[in-house]
Amino acid sequence: MDAATVGAVLALVGVLSGSVVAYVGKRGETATARWNSEIDQVQEERDGLREQLATRDRRIEELLEQRLADREEITRLRIKIVELGGDP
Repeated sequence: MDAATVGAVLALVGVLSGSVVAYVGKRGETATARWNSEIDQVQEERDGLREQLATRDRRIEELLEQRLADREEITRLRIKIVELGGDP
């Protein structure tokens, strides 16, 4: 083999290895982009669930306050019944 043939073979090997590296790199880039997309989606869902949880907690607090107010009202009415001579 003369120098030209060796040079051509080396160039061919270089081009093929470059193509393989580019192919693998592109697959990695695509996988990374897909992974980032999935992470973004999970974070959006998490934020939505946090909002739902905060809304639920506020509603529970409101209901507990209402329950306390109802108990106070029931107690007040029972005392009034007793004052009027009734049996609570």
